[in-house]
Amino acid sequence: MVHTKWFLLAAALALLTACNAENAEPEKEKETPDTEQAVPETTEKDPEEKTEVVQTEVPAEKAEEPAELAAEPKYRLNPATWNIEPIGDAPAEAILITIDDAPADHSIEMAAALKELDVPAIFFVNGHFLDSDEEKANLKKIHEMGFAIGNHTYNHNNLKTIGEEQQQEEILSLSEAVEEIIGEKPKFFRAPNGSNTDYSKALVAQEGMLLMNWTYGYDWEKQYMDAAALTDVMVNTELLRNGANLLMHDREWTAQALPGIIEGLRAKGYSFIEPAEIEGVK
Repeated sequence: MVHTKWFLLAAALALLTACNAENAEPEKEKETPDTEQAVPETTEKDPEEKTEVVQTEVPAEKAEEPAELAAEPKYRLNPATWNIEPIGDAPAEAILITIDDAPADHSIEMAAALKELDVPAIFFVNGHFLDSDEEKANLKKIHEMGFAIGNHTYNHNNLKTIGEEQQQEEILSLSEAVEEIIGEKPKFFRAPNGSNTDYSKALVAQEGMLLMNWTYGYDWEKQYMDAAALTDVMVNTELLRNGANLLMHDREWTAQALPGIIEGLRAKGYSFIEPAEIEGVK
């Protein structure tokens, strides 16, 4: 009887030990997910810490970059006289050179002469001189030589003789054609014969172009269709004054006279205005 009790007691102890061992396994399995979840928590904090470092560094790098400052204009166009007037201490004895009807037959020659003489200028362009690939290439060359390009309308029509819709076409279609060739629209506008309308003035202002006419010019008059005569009058006319806005055209006699005109003006103490330094040019 005693042996039977000890046998039953031993069996009960063995069964209890086995049950405790089985119940312990799930507890270990529960510990494993808890440990694995702790790893992502640590990993997730790392990117946040790195992001905070990057966000701190970016503004510092940007703060070190120098800010680009727009150049202050040195001259201002007077719409009452069409002269170019100095701003502040800019040289008053200065002349603006402009060439109309480009790029016809002599524009490249004239641009090369001005480049050689280190004289800036505006070349006012007509669309009917941009029909061929050669003419387009000529305009691009003039632009690449550093000269400003102006809008002189597509077909050189007198704006006062045509309606508003045609005026718009004359001006905007040329600006678009110029942009396709040189990558930017003209910044200056001169109407054929200097003949503007209220509509054209408003459109030019809306397009961000500076409207200008001129102080004097002579190369379309018969008596000055000669290099020597044109040189003399352009340098010695009583209309020559500080800030004069000189008008010339793409003409054979003008191309021949151009170096002498520049030399004569320099001999009188005049320098030459850079178009980009005129107020209102964007």
